[in-house]
Amino acid sequence: MAVSRARLARAAAAAVLGFVVAAVLAEAGPADVEMVFLKNAVAKGAVCLDGSPPVYHFSPGSGSGANNWVVHMEGGGWCRNPDECAVRKGNFRGSSKFMRPLSFSGILGGSQKSNPDFYNWNRVKIRYCDGSSFTGDVEAVETAKNLYYRGFRVWRAIIDDLLTVRGMNKAQNALLSGCSAGGLAAILHCDRFHDLFPATTKVKCFSDAGYFVDGKDISGNYYARSIYKNVVNLHGSTKNLPASCTSKQSPELCMFPQYVVPTLRTPLFILNAAYDSWQIKNVLAPSPADPKKTWAQCKLDIKNCSPSQLVTLQNFRTDFLAALPKPAGQSPSLGMFIDSCNAHCQSGAQDTWLADGSPLVNKTQIGKAVGDWYYDREVSRRIDCPYPCNPTCKNREDD
Repeated sequence: MAVSRARLARAAAAAVLGFVVAAVLAEAGPADVEMVFLKNAVAKGAVCLDGSPPVYHFSPGSGSGANNWVVHMEGGGWCRNPDECAVRKGNFRGSSKFMRPLSFSGILGGSQKSNPDFYNWNRVKIRYCDGSSFTGDVEAVETAKNLYYRGFRVWRAIIDDLLTVRGMNKAQNALLSGCSAGGLAAILHCDRFHDLFPATTKVKCFSDAGYFVDGKDISGNYYARSIYKNVVNLHGSTKNLPASCTSKQSPELCMFPQYVVPTLRTPLFILNAAYDSWQIKNVLAPSPADPKKTWAQCKLDIKNCSPSQLVTLQNFRTDFLAALPKPAGQSPSLGMFIDSCNAHCQSGAQDTWLADGSPLVNKTQIGKAVGDWYYDREVSRRIDCPYPCNPTCKNREDD
């Protein structure tokens, strides 16, 4: 009897310890996903702005997802001149020396409950360290500040490694995705990514907060055009932009999805806030167009906007919706989730992807809408009513 009691006591203690460990792990959140440094890519000139090697994070698939792949590209704006690019050299936006392990969540999350359609896929996050949405390719090194404009080489070196070393060439399903500048890259490289696979592979693309519009700012100028023109010229991007667009438009216009998407051959899902916080700050009301800073508080929080500023924002939404592609009938190839949040990037965080309290449009969460579209469960196109109609919005700016 004494032995039984001792065993029971030990079992009870082990159970308590297990509960405590589980609680600690739950509180700590998902484990960090280790980084893969592609040191062999340096010899091919595939390097970050400072010449350091490219990096991606990899979590292998399992079970039914062992041959499925989601490749997600990090965002982080662009650099338009050597001075801006030199600043990025000193942090993880331009150098892998400053990158650290990170955890996966949202579309990259590994929990079946919180990411049922992609949780057991091979999940990859490509780190962004070039400032050109992975389009740059200049052979010469910028000598004054020792800068390498090689974003496209970085993208291709990582994709080649995934194909030949990690086994992505055997993919049954593949999804190229990204947020912000990475969401733009998902559009710009969509058909190129598709063409790397056999015809039997189901390939689609997903852009989160990457649908930057070619619109006038509050002073009546096309400020965003000047951003992209400088990026394209500095990074030598023209040859890596979709030829289906550059054959008809000037290269800087082919950085705007509204001129590229109609030419795509690959199915695409567009996730965007109609009141995208980055675009309000940098496309609609950039600092050069607002020298008196009358938009400063409004740009911080849409709740601070004056009645006249709200009218301007509603007009911006109208122009944004007009710039979206017009789907052909009930074709399932084009998916959309355009909510009325004042946000930027909504697929990487669990509380905006698929969780209690996530943003809803037509009673549907983002993660479910994207999964329904990928697996052709339904034609998935949802456009929200105007601000402030949606109480489920989470107003945030992540990448």
